[in-house]
Amino acid sequence: MEAPANITIKGILSLLMQSIDDDDDMKKKSVISLGMGDPSAYSCFQAPPVASHAVAEALHSHRFNGYSPTVGLPQTRRAIAEYLSGDLPYDLSSDDVFVTSGCTQAIDVALAMLARPGSNILLPRPGFPIYELCAAFRGLEVRHFDLLPQNGWKVDLAGVEALADQNTVAMVVINPGNPCGNVYSYQHLKEIAETAERLKILVIADEVYGHLAFGRNPFVPMGVFGSTVPVLTLGSLSKRWIVPGWRLGWFVTCDPSGSFRKPKMVERIKKYFDILGGPSTFIQAAVPRILEETEENFFKKTIKVLKQTSDICFDRVKEIPCITCPYKPEGSMAVMMKLNLSILEDISDDIDLCFKLAKEESVIILPGTAVGLKNWLRITFAVDPESLEEGLARLKSFCKRHTKQQLGS
Repeated sequence: MEAPANITIKGILSLLMQSIDDDDDMKKKSVISLGMGDPSAYSCFQAPPVASHAVAEALHSHRFNGYSPTVGLPQTRRAIAEYLSGDLPYDLSSDDVFVTSGCTQAIDVALAMLARPGSNILLPRPGFPIYELCAAFRGLEVRHFDLLPQNGWKVDLAGVEALADQNTVAMVVINPGNPCGNVYSYQHLKEIAETAERLKILVIADEVYGHLAFGRNPFVPMGVFGSTVPVLTLGSLSKRWIVPGWRLGWFVTCDPSGSFRKPKMVERIKKYFDILGGPSTFIQAAVPRILEETEENFFKKTIKVLKQTSDICFDRVKEIPCITCPYKPEGSMAVMMKLNLSILEDISDDIDLCFKLAKEESVIILPGTAVGLKNWLRITFAVDPESLEEGLARLKSFCKRHTKQQLGS
């Protein structure tokens, strides 16, 4: 069986890194990656001390060396339910929570549970390509609805209604937005929920960047509208706690009306978890303390740095004529930039630009094609300010060098 031909972010970033390694002359410049959303690589983004203390305590207790229940440790499920319930108008129970190996496994679970012969799923464009990859393996037809850059990357709800049919099982909403840096308002999320309810589809709410909001709109979880439409909430410790390598995520049914609690549905989910390998037991055991004892100042510091670096990114790109940012980021860790090829010479498209940039400047950024928008760029700003400034300065020099002569003179 051939693997689906979808592009993955890690795959294309790996190829970009190889293009640097192949060029010995360019090794004089340090590599600056503005492509991978892993803030743990930079000293300005550090996990809170309680996180490592809680893991060490769980490990040294010798009580968590065995298998956990396949759906997750009871205390871990209960702690996640309490954590998420703090932002909802109703309480989740531990039975609503399933512990996963990061948000990626939660995505796979969601699509595996929904797939059936002839079914389709509605995905945002631009979006996170793992959804396409999982859908391809599950035999789910993918239909893309647009996010509107001129309107704060809001969902094109008319487009959603036009795409959906009786075989549509769900739509995916990523908020705060990856790759766009948007944060949806309460009103827009309400409109999404009402649209999904009319179409009789559920909403998969990817909230891996939950609470990482620093603009006009506060973070509102989609589960707030669980009484309007069933919501599957996917999340993890990865981004908010700066521990992406710990692979601790969750798959949560936000559904006060109880349609997910039908015995057959619950049994199907549990059986699927029986064949999955969840996170390490001692990492799970640390979760209650991490969720309960992380100080608010830690979150405020992370938000402050992300706001600073997002401002740097937005402001420096204004100095580069061939790149424009249609919407200032207000959350998450990345932003989309539009590429104007007409003023560049010897650059054929976004992929070409990214490979030549890597070779010439040792700077890695993600071509928009990887997230569904050709001739756009995704830049990650979860980087220390000094490295970000240097990376964007090199990008500016690169673009100036490749600008058509009559424009560059």
